[in-house]
Order: sequence, then C-alpha cells, then structure tokens
Amino acid sequence: MKLSTKGRYGLKAMFDLALHYGDGPIALKHIAERQEISDHYLEQLVAILRKAGLVKSVRGAQGGYMLASEPRNITVGDIIRTLEGPLAPSDCVMEEEPKNCEKANYCATKMVWERIRDSVNEVIDSISLEDMLEDHNKIKNKDNYMFYI
Repeated sequence: MKLSTKGRYGLKAMFDLALHYGDGPIALKHIAERQEISDHYLEQLVAILRKAGLVKSVRGAQGGYMLASEPRNITVGDIIRTLEGPLAPSDCVMEEEPKNCEKANYCATKMVWERIRDSVNEVIDSISLEDMLEDHNKIKNKDNYMFYI
C-alpha cells in the first residue's frame, strides 16, 4: 500500500502547522516553501482539510491557516483518511461500502486483508501531531539536524 502525494504532502503541511501552533495564522506560501510543495497543490490540499474541519482559515493581510484543534487531538489517521479515503488493501474489506463477493464467507485471503487494514488503521490512529512534534524535538535536540518528513 502506497500513499499518494495528497496524503504525504498533506501530512507534511499539517505537521508544519503543528510546529507553529499558537503562533497565529500561517501563510500557505511559507508552508509551501518550507516543505517544498507547490503553492497551487497545497491550496487544493488545505481546501480539503478545511472542509473536513482539520484546519481553519483567517482572511486578511495577516491571514492564513491554522490547526482547527490542538495537535494532540489530530491524528495521522484523520489527515490521511481525509485526503486519501479509506486505507483498505482490497475492495472487499473497505470500511465503507465493501464490495460483496460470493466467496467472502470462506475466503482465507479476506482475513489477511482485514488484518492488514486493521493494523494500518491502529497505527495511524495512534499517532497524533503532538507525537510527531515530540519525535521532532528528540531528533532536533539529539543531532542538531533539521527534521524532515
């Protein structure tokens, strides 16, 4: 299972907003520069995240975007599912509208796909933006390197 740029870049942008949480609205052009994401593409991603209630926008000269909630309340799963949709490895184990299969009741591989889906969901739902900030600070303090995602 491989995430598209939507999920990867969206997580980078949300992490950037988490890094600046409490500083007020952040202009998208600054996030785009720091994270090396196209301004236009970032606008599209942030529009989806705003519609989902994960970020809020502030208009005006000092406007920009900010997290809609504290970093501890936003998980990687919230972000990735918003941008990518359900993360099932097979259509038959989609959480929303699974495809029915005649062999579902005796399909050994379906159980594998369910376990993969459940494991991925468990991991991404257990990591908050605050957890990412803590990891960032450990790495930053340890090696004096810039933390990249």
